[in-house]
Amino acid sequence: MPFFLAKTDPETYSADQFAADRRTVWDGVNNAQALMAIKAMRPKDRVFIYHSMGQAAVVALAKVVSTPRPDPNNPKSWVVDLEYLRPFDPPVTLREIKDSGLFNQWSLVRQSRLSTMPAPGEFADWIRARYPRGKW
Repeated sequence: MPFFLAKTDPETYSADQFAADRRTVWDGVNNAQALMAIKAMRPKDRVFIYHSMGQAAVVALAKVVSTPRPDPNNPKSWVVDLEYLRPFDPPVTLREIKDSGLFNQWSLVRQSRLSTMPAPGEFADWIRARYPRGKW
């Protein structure tokens, strides 16, 4: 199963708000490389939700519940629907990810400003080992 990572500023749209909403349209992505990731998403793929401000960390897991489609509000962008699955408590910080040394080639570590990206299967395995219970 493919995995992705999507960043959000918690002051704009937090994982807590996503948990309350249960489902959301993931929009607001304009970077060409990030849009390629959104266009690659398929129903049932998993998406790590990452808070990019404050303590930068992976805070939750979602699943893709639609096929990607053009953003009706921005003809240059694409959107996808996500469903909230679970929190990660405590969150997995960017510092922990970097300190592990396991993901130095991943865009999250190399291109910190990229908002949406594929996540390596090894990262999903690493997270799953830390949080074996709950929805996956």
